[in-house]
This record gives sequence, C-alpha cells and structure tokens, in this order.
Amino acid sequence: MNDHVPFIGPDEAARLLDHGVLVERLRDAFLAPPIAPSRLAVPLDDGDSTMLVMPVARPGGLAGVKLVTVHPALSDRPEGAVRALCVAIEAATGAPLAIIDGNSVTHRRTAATSVLAARALARADADSILVVGAGHVAQALCECYSALMAPRRLLVWARRPDAASALVRRLAEQGIAAAPVADLAAALREADIVSVATLARQPLILGADVRPGTHVDLVGGFTPAMREADDDLIGKAVLVADGIGALDTAGDLAGPIERGVVDRRDIRLLAEVLADPRRGRRDAEDITLFKSVGHALEDLAAMELIVEGMLPARRG
Repeated sequence: MNDHVPFIGPDEAARLLDHGVLVERLRDAFLAPPIAPSRLAVPLDDGDSTMLVMPVARPGGLAGVKLVTVHPALSDRPEGAVRALCVAIEAATGAPLAIIDGNSVTHRRTAATSVLAARALARADADSILVVGAGHVAQALCECYSALMAPRRLLVWARRPDAASALVRRLAEQGIAAAPVADLAAALREADIVSVATLARQPLILGADVRPGTHVDLVGGFTPAMREADDDLIGKAVLVADGIGALDTAGDLAGPIERGVVDRRDIRLLAEVLADPRRGRRDAEDITLFKSVGHALEDLAAMELIVEGMLPARRG
C-alpha cells in the first residue's frame, strides 16, 4: 500500500473530468453497471440533515465509496448545503489510490448524467434550455449543457433573483452566455429542456406550464419529502429514472406512485432507454421526465477517469 495517498482537489478533479468523455463513460457504466448496493442514509439531526454512504465496485478494477452530507439549512452559505468526499480503492488489493473532492465529482457527474439523459429523451431540435436553481449543481448543469448541446438560449431562474443573476455572471466569466429570468411559468412555456436542481419541498414545475414536447430533468430532490414537480406533470410524462431506488426514495416518484397517479411498472430506467431508445420518447409531442437521485455507478465512472488521469503524473 502506498504510504502517501494523493488528495485530488476540486480544480484538479474538474480538469480530469472532461464533460464529453465523462458522458461517454457514464453511458458505458449504465449499460454495463458495476456492483452498487443501495445507498445508506443516516440522519444527522432531527431535521433534514443527512449523511449518505454510497459504495460501489467493479471487480478486478476500481472500487470506491462516496460520503455525502446534506444540510438544507445551510444552502445560503458559500460552500452550499452539500459536502462530499470520495475514496478510490484498487479492488484486487484494497489499496487506496486517491482521496477525491467529492463535490467536484458530484457536480460533474450529475450534470453529465443529465446531458446523457437529455440526448436520449429530448427532441432532436431542442435548443432552449432553462436551468432552475443557482447553486453548484445548477452551475455544473449550465456548463455541461453549454459545452455539449450548444443551446441557442440558456436561461436561469432561482427563488432569489440575485442568486440567478450571480450565476449568470459566473457563467459569463467562462464565456457562457446565459440570461436570468424572473417569471418561471413564462420561461417554462418557452423551454425545450428544463433542468431543476433544488432542495424544494413544494413543487416548482407545474404540469400546466410545461408545453408538449418538453424534456424535464429533476436532479435536486432525493428524499420522499422533496418535490420539484407536481402530480399533473408526473401523470402525463414519459418517466425515466436513473435507478430503481429512485422509485422509493424520491418524492417526485414515490408520492405519485403511492397515490396511484402513476404505476411504478410504467417507469423506465435510463439503462433501458439507452439500450433501446424506443422505450423513451415516442414522438415530438411527448413530455419526457428524467428523475435522478444520484447513483454510485456515476461516481465510479468519474473516479475511474480521475485515477486514469493521475497515472501519467504518478509515473513521471
């Protein structure tokens, strides 16, 4: 075992996680998944604060674990509500290979998974994207969509208009053109792709405001109490989830299933759609909805890329 296990900080992790390469690695991972047990959720207080433990392994290759803490009450702090750390391990020996800033992994792989799903589910002519939220994941979504889908319009809405404007300014510093919007309902009626990254407990995206043909991407909620879309939208959309666990843990799916709004048997998995696109969008009028709660296979795909990127430097 190495005496010194390198720490990969946020800047280096982002450099090693190229958007386009990561999307392709994620496609491969969904089609040939590693061993990824259900994540463990541990309450950290009497409120909504939670620790998530996400183990994953590809026998003979890489294994790893991600630890995530979520404190919704701290959303307004610069560091945000979510903190994470990844440990990459050589599966054959158990040797630790790297400790990695987990926030960078989470932000990049979440955005890349959303783009992977959008490529499979959105209309081919979709060119107007609305991102709902203004935190770190929302920024990663804007960056990844801009890099890989070249939208004609990129719009940002947040509960606090100043937060949306601040995100637009940060994007402009990277050469990404985006515009803040004040009227969410109006923006929804104009968007081809809607990507939502919030910790909302009441629906923000209403079915009445979403036009036919739209692709909706919900990535923020991960507990039964969180809701980003209403039952009207869930009931009329073609539903796709990143993993079977989302059907029981995500409020946007678990609640509607329990109330009979939708039958869990009608919800596809992203891997199924990637293997057979006919299981996704059927025509230009379909509203498609991808619900992501995060899957450990996404973390492993990112960790594999990072470890591979480290090798030349380690040999040098």
